Amino acid sequence: MYRQGDVLIVPVTENAVPEDVRAAGPKPRRPRESMILALGESTGHAHALVATRDEGDFYPAPSESEAAFAFLPLGGKVVHEEHGTIPLPPGWFKVVRQREYEPRALRSFRVVAD
Repeated sequence: MYRQGDVLIVPVTENAVPEDVRAAGPKPRRPRESMILALGESTGHAHALVATRDEGDFYPAPSESEAAFAFLPLGGKVVHEEHGTIPLPPGWFKVVRQREYEPRALRSFRVVAD
């Protein structure tokens, strides 16, 4: 299990990826483009995955309250302008954004703003 700021990255088996996430497919990206996990609203800094040899896919969360997934067949790393780099082994990962309680909103939780 890995944590960088408000992003938690958990190794999972391929079978743990929900069918609706697989059916939606990975987010398209250009060659050598990193996979943004969370973008800071005030700083513009980002928690991002960089796949080894550019081989990897990011499957966005279907909704704000659900997890995203990433597949890194050759491993990779998590980078951020203000945090240390975290190397990742090959495999599937569940990506969970930290949430906070919001008592006055219609929804009781929201994703923490970076």
